[in-house]
Amino acid sequence: MTDTHDIALEAGGHDFRVRVYPASDPGGAALVWLHGGAFMFGTLEMPEADQVGRRLSEAGITVVSVDYTLAPLDGLAALAPPDPDAAFPSPEQLRAEAEAAGPRARFPVAGLQTVAAFDWAAQNAGTYGADPDRVALGGASAGANLSAGAAMRLRDRGAAIPSLLALVYPSLHDGILEPNEELARLLQTVPPARIFTSEARDAINRNYLPDPAGDPDGYAFAGGHHLAGLPPVLMVNAELDSLRASGEAFAGELATASVDLHVVRARGAMHGYLNEVGHPAAELTLRLLQDAIAAR
Repeated sequence: MTDTHDIALEAGGHDFRVRVYPASDPGGAALVWLHGGAFMFGTLEMPEADQVGRRLSEAGITVVSVDYTLAPLDGLAALAPPDPDAAFPSPEQLRAEAEAAGPRARFPVAGLQTVAAFDWAAQNAGTYGADPDRVALGGASAGANLSAGAAMRLRDRGAAIPSLLALVYPSLHDGILEPNEELARLLQTVPPARIFTSEARDAINRNYLPDPAGDPDGYAFAGGHHLAGLPPVLMVNAELDSLRASGEAFAGELATASVDLHVVRARGAMHGYLNEVGHPAAELTLRLLQDAIAAR
């Protein structure tokens, strides 16, 4: 089992930490990784964070998992599942988890912490047998959103950018995009509690970024903004996910901006599948991450 250790950092006026999963047999690459959770919840212990860290470190990639400052709980009611037997945690479970997370803050704190975590990983890569120029950045869901915004900040800063940007079932636009006919038909087969509605997504986004005018550069929601100059992108979308429309639209924007891109659709998978250990889509995504990061 991988021996981990935590590092205390500060950015955006808030303390936070990263958990390092050192590669057991370093292959020279590293990954800065961010879990999801609607910007409001999620922990380093959830499979979406811990499973990625352990599996990739066993494959020779040092993983730096970011325990970023979460947003306030105001938008939590938007996540309440209409079905009490839904697979998602109950609002009470989410609130208990979220209240244990400590101080909270809205945009831009988590994004600034993502940049700081990447800087720390690049500066300390050699300690873990990694090349500073082979540090990838990525995340799932809200973590993918934060990763895209941080990559844009790094590009605009004129600093070294990640070797790869990995976006797993991302939401990259401010709001739910209309599904095409094929996605709309597939979503009819998904339990309502597993679908992000426009109302829920808007509540989550306004909880994170109350005024859209406060994001002129797209650091909160990269979709629709200037994307040229970003690093190569690996994107994995869940097939049965209302957020898939955002991922696919963003892929088109990246291609138009001449960003190298590999897009995969995880067939039969719903949003959040990395939290289901052993799920076929989770295994597929872990292999894709390993191969893409190792190749850079």
